[in-house]
Amino acid sequence: MLNVVRRSQIIGCMAIDGSTADFVGELEEVWLDDSGRIAYFSGGETYLPVEGIAGVGMGAVSVYYPPVIDTPENLRCLHEIKIESTLGETLGWVEDFLFDWQTGEIAAYIVAGEIATPFGGRAVLYPEDVEEITTDKVIIREDVQNQLRGESEGLKGFFSEKSQQVQHLVHIIGDRLHHLIAPEDKPEVVRVKIKEVSDEVAASTNHAHHVLQEATEFLQEQWHSLQQSIARAEERAKASLDAAWKQIHQIKS
Repeated sequence: MLNVVRRSQIIGCMAIDGSTADFVGELEEVWLDDSGRIAYFSGGETYLPVEGIAGVGMGAVSVYYPPVIDTPENLRCLHEIKIESTLGETLGWVEDFLFDWQTGEIAAYIVAGEIATPFGGRAVLYPEDVEEITTDKVIIREDVQNQLRGESEGLKGFFSEKSQQVQHLVHIIGDRLHHLIAPEDKPEVVRVKIKEVSDEVAASTNHAHHVLQEATEFLQEQWHSLQQSIARAEERAKASLDAAWKQIHQIKS
């Protein structure tokens, strides 16, 4: 849940080249591939593969790789796609959704329409209750109504739902931890390092104590997600560097 964002939080963000800080484009949509994972961000004719995303935060998306020139095939748009039962009955539509920007895995759907009427017009549907996603609809399992939750309850605990102040501090602490946490570190070691960096931030900044405490507790709860996120970021940075060197050698030859 550490890297989970809403689609609506991505739309309108600026895409920035992580190595040059050049403006790449303004993001207009996110797309699924055949596997059911978010595979690309797009803006105009620019498509950015998720595996090339370096970071997301504060209205900007940092990218490692250049945009894809040709429009990728077999992409699907989830926004406002209709929701159907296995019997073909239309129940509503997808209003928004949460996903992990590093892995592309969908974490939750925010749905509207008849299906969400008991929850004030918007409800949370979880991926395990989805039978299939086609090009024009999401087919949900039978008896899903009992699994739905109201938006506030259903999204509690996700990073995307934290205040901007907490998200900002999570990014600050997380960035400082990138070179301190190893893949083999045990849970207690990771948590101690989180606390140490949090104390350093507290001593060197003027952030409200309760906000810093919430950010610290969130990271300690998500210690494994943090560890995995750091490992993936290092792999992506290495892949980006290798690709850059390969391109340089090709130009020279």
